[in-house]
Amino acid sequence: MKRTLTTTCALLLLVGATMTAQGGWVTLFNGGSVNEKIWTPAGRANWQVRGNELWSTDGAGFLVTKQSYGDHEIRADIWVSPDANSGIFIRCMDANKVGAATCYEVNVYDTRPDQTYRTGGIVDLAKPTAMIDSGNKWNTLQITARGPRLIVRMNGVETVNVEDKKFARGPFALQAGLGVVRFRNVQVRELK
Repeated sequence: MKRTLTTTCALLLLVGATMTAQGGWVTLFNGGSVNEKIWTPAGRANWQVRGNELWSTDGAGFLVTKQSYGDHEIRADIWVSPDANSGIFIRCMDANKVGAATCYEVNVYDTRPDQTYRTGGIVDLAKPTAMIDSGNKWNTLQITARGPRLIVRMNGVETVNVEDKKFARGPFALQAGLGVVRFRNVQVRELK
């Protein structure tokens, strides 16, 4: 009995250490199914779960979080076909009208006709400071929104560091606009 209690206490400490090591990150998708308590689909994208990935191969649309975020960080792995138009929209004013006019649009779109706000940029706000092509490979996108400061990193490279006060709080949305889009390891952490 004493040995079982000691082992149980050791396991609880290990679990606690693991949760602390995650630093407040909450996983919103890492396989399984799309949790209807977390996400609302919008538009006509054909979102589907394949293994531990979220896919869209046809149609344009979004998966929008039901929760609203102010100061936060998002990190997600994204794989796109070279022709894909995707990204993550943050601090959306209206969850039913996701777009660059109502949210910050962090773009993943290598072949955007106007290259000003291509992959790594924030549409209509900040062009990327580094040219990163995202097609046919896994990429890690990390977005930090703290007050008016917005920072975007793609594969560890900072592509945007800008201030803007237009949108202070709102849900965020995963985008499927064109081509094949795959997401995995979608996480968020609220900042204090």
